[in-house]
Amino acid sequence: MNDDTQRLIDGVRAGDTRALARAITLVEDGDPASYRLVEALYADTGRTHAVGFTGPPGVGKSSLISALVTHARALGRTVGVISVDPSSPFTHGALLGDRIRLADHFLDPGVFIRSMGTRGHAGGLAEATLQALKAGIMEIPDVIAVNKCEHPLARTTATDVRQVLALGPREAARPPVILTDALAGIGIGQLWDAVEAHRVSGGLEERRRRNLAAEVFAVASARARRHLEAAVAEDPELARLLEQVERRELDPLSAVRAILHQVFHLGDEDSPDTR
Repeated sequence: MNDDTQRLIDGVRAGDTRALARAITLVEDGDPASYRLVEALYADTGRTHAVGFTGPPGVGKSSLISALVTHARALGRTVGVISVDPSSPFTHGALLGDRIRLADHFLDPGVFIRSMGTRGHAGGLAEATLQALKAGIMEIPDVIAVNKCEHPLARTTATDVRQVLALGPREAARPPVILTDALAGIGIGQLWDAVEAHRVSGGLEERRRRNLAAEVFAVASARARRHLEAAVAEDPELARLLEQVERRELDPLSAVRAILHQVFHLGDEDSPDTR
């Protein structure tokens, strides 16, 4: 490990925001140094309370996060915000720039804010964030906030959400539905209390263990796919397999087996001869 990498590791451990920003960039870009960074720092992670926010555009997610950050700081907590935005098709950077809505916290040394682009990953999540949300939208949340509660339809929406939740299994835990208005500061304390109650309710560590295992497979699958796509693009013989499938000269499963054999050396004993 070179001196620059060690200094970066030491900086992250010391809470240096510049070092943290640089470390995230290395991981996000897939820099070879990122493997040494993660290897060295991983044992120090896992003690924070991570809260994910999702919802359709325009509901006030960023404003709600900003209000919760203010609440957390008033309680003496330090906060890190990772905002994952759709990527620009030209620069691959974050397109929406939610940090603009978090401007009130820029000068607070107890708040770290970083925007990341999805870089082509579906569902608004970059691979580097290590999240995989494949469940239905009503199966994801542990707490539901209906923001902009001063809107005439807000309470109707909250009632509709509760009715949908009531259709689930009787033994399943139903997430609380909190009415909030981020700009007016309404319901922020109640939302924070609901999030805290979930943290101490038990079962979170077991879910975290399951998620970590799923995340390993998700990232491995994504990287394996990119490796496969690059290998096929660079190897005329592999590209020819796809052409044979398109012409109905070769079935897809035989093509898959041949490609896996060539790229990952899988199925050596029964890989077909496609010459």
